[in-house]
Amino acid sequence: MRRYPRTARSGRRRRRAVALLYLLPALLPYTLFAVLPLLHTAYLSLFDWDGVTLPSFVGLDNYRRIADDPQLRDAAWHAGALILFFSVLPIGVGLVSAAVVSRRAGRRGTGLVRTVLFLPQVIPLVAVGILWRWVYAEDGVLNQALRAIGLGTLADAWLGSFTWALPAVGLIGTWVVSGLCMVLFLSGTQRIDQEIYEAARMDGAGPVREFTAITVPLLRPEFAVALSITVIAALSSFDLIYITTGGGPGNSTVVPGILIYRLAFGGGAVGVASALAIALTAVISLAVLVINRLSREAP
Repeated sequence: MRRYPRTARSGRRRRRAVALLYLLPALLPYTLFAVLPLLHTAYLSLFDWDGVTLPSFVGLDNYRRIADDPQLRDAAWHAGALILFFSVLPIGVGLVSAAVVSRRAGRRGTGLVRTVLFLPQVIPLVAVGILWRWVYAEDGVLNQALRAIGLGTLADAWLGSFTWALPAVGLIGTWVVSGLCMVLFLSGTQRIDQEIYEAARMDGAGPVREFTAITVPLLRPEFAVALSITVIAALSSFDLIYITTGGGPGNSTVVPGILIYRLAFGGGAVGVASALAIALTAVISLAVLVINRLSREAP
């Protein structure tokens, strides 16, 4: 067994202590406002409590209740469907946008296009929801545009439709998240050695071939980050749906976040809501771990 001098071990301990001191300003607020509330939520999930009277210990019964709840299955299905709009479509749009913008780097108007595409990401989601409620209203911009081009028969109360409410909200998420994905992929394209592209052009590769054979494979780390962020946004969505539809019409746009809110503040079932929140946290954490694992193992 290799032995290290005592001075080397003490030096390592000193460096670790200094590193911990640098982390404390961020670690303390994170512990107070993230870790401790999570632990308290896990504690509440073991009780039957309406938020007012004394709680009674029920163990894992709340978790069994949410597993047997058909409304939760519908909410899980809606959250899974939102992954298409919050993750798959924004990544596709952001990747194509980044490829186009990077090829036009330095030309007039490129900076403006990049700013316009990223702008939805910095607008508060409450404002985004109110804005798109106006767009989707019966006399809103979308229906007026359809009537103006002779497609008035397609006009609908989009957010009040059992069929179209969820896709309508999902497209708002696509509009919001696409700019973030574009910026992530743009930062990735800047680290790719331009000599690789020059060698490909000398071999006769065109823009599409460069994109599929060079850009996409070399953006694997950015894909992992974008996929993690967007999947989290899809599974934990609440504010956008709360502002636009409130989970309606009926339960056609209910997601786990809305269901947690209803159970805790409208149904007097704080313990069940806490159990659902812990289960949602576990699902999101597992999804992120799988994404990161697959991104590392991908060739």
